[in-house]
Amino acid sequence: MTTALTFRDFAAAIMSGDRTRASSVLSTLLALPDPEAATATAHFADQMKDPAFMPKAMSLRTAVQSGTDAELSALLTACFGLTDPTPSIAALRSRYPT
Repeated sequence: MTTALTFRDFAAAIMSGDRTRASSVLSTLLALPDPEAATATAHFADQMKDPAFMPKAMSLRTAVQSGTDAELSALLTACFGLTDPTPSIAALRSRYPT
């Protein structure tokens, strides 16, 4: 039985240093082409060097569940460096309907 991927899978891959796996998970979650997912993963990993980043990253879950598209857009841009988060917002809304 295959389990659906979640941001927890992404975080686990990042924390274990497996950027290839993290990128693959992110590609699925945010409906990103592989090269863009790799860039977004690198951006996220780089942002993790700043202690103030983790609360922002953790607020992504709340934004997906109950935030506005504008809030989600701002977080996707900040956390992953996406220049056009609109397709990723649509993917998240589809994956996690409220």
